[in-house]
Amino acid sequence: MSPDTERSLARPRGLLLPLLGALPFLGILGGVFFANRMTPYVLGMPFILFWIVLWVVLSSVTMAVVYRLDPGNRQAVDADELAEGTP
Repeated sequence: MSPDTERSLARPRGLLLPLLGALPFLGILGGVFFANRMTPYVLGMPFILFWIVLWVVLSSVTMAVVYRLDPGNRQAVDADELAEGTP
């Protein structure tokens, strides 16, 4: 395997993680201008409140995905698995 291939395998998501991290910011702050209305009501909430609640939930999901994809966290998970496997 060439060094370029190893490097691309080590960091396959170089730009993906920052973009995923910026997505909740853009969704909450950028989307408020487009969702700034009272109707329709969604789950009994005005649409703007629903929009903000939706992005709070999506932010948690996005951050979980970023955590799983971040290669820096992979070493910590491997160390935890090794620690659990030892008696």
